[in-house]
Amino acid sequence: MNDDKTAMELQGNVWMTIGGQKLGGQDRVALLAAIAAHGSITAAAKAVGMSYKGAWDAIEAMNNLAGEPLLERAAGGKGGGGTRLTSRGTQLVDNFRKIEAAHRQFVAHLSAQSHALADDLLMIRRMKMKTSARNQFSGTVVALKEGAVNDEVTLEVVGGVHIVATITRDSRASLGLALGVEAFALVKASSVIVVTDLGGARLSARNQLAGTISRVVPGAVNTEVSIDLPGGGVIAAIVTRDSGEALGLAEGGAALAVFKASSVIIGTP
Repeated sequence: MNDDKTAMELQGNVWMTIGGQKLGGQDRVALLAAIAAHGSITAAAKAVGMSYKGAWDAIEAMNNLAGEPLLERAAGGKGGGGTRLTSRGTQLVDNFRKIEAAHRQFVAHLSAQSHALADDLLMIRRMKMKTSARNQFSGTVVALKEGAVNDEVTLEVVGGVHIVATITRDSRASLGLALGVEAFALVKASSVIVVTDLGGARLSARNQLAGTISRVVPGAVNTEVSIDLPGGGVIAAIVTRDSGEALGLAEGGAALAVFKASSVIIGTP
């Protein structure tokens, strides 16, 4: 249950840079806008809560980076009369406002999805560290089934192999998944069950990939198994050493890699 005090929100600011150096953000653009409104650096600095010296320092820094003046001054006393933006300065303020508005919309949209994204992003990072690239399959979305809460996504990966994943509707929307979209599937090696008796058994798991055992690496507790899939793909599984011996795992033997659709994490490049 979330309330206003515990709900996660995302925030962010926009900065313009030139050659890696900060040209301006909200504060500096607000200063330029205030100069346009008041026609005076002194009044503009006061309006945005900046000292006169700080305002001039900011303007000089922006002028140097922009390569041309952003404001022009008529004759007058210190900080006085007739200061206005050049056409370049006006353009800079207008463009920043448009970019800032688009950025606010983007952050608001992302924030609305943060409850669904947080766990998935953390899981992706953990899975990348645990499974490496062996169980990361690049492919294309070839089927989508929408549900009330979760959606089913099918990827076609190397060799025409299909991998089915179940993800939340919010995650599917935030990833922009649609037919023909490029995506990748991550599967933890510990989530893969190895079956060697390929006849007679009926399994509920959506993903059942048949192949040939290409490598068996026994360890003190667990055994790592690599299964070559049709078309050149490989999937790795981690089973207990006792299970590996009971199954008679050996190179060249036929095997089935089985994993649930809910064990698959989908990502986009």
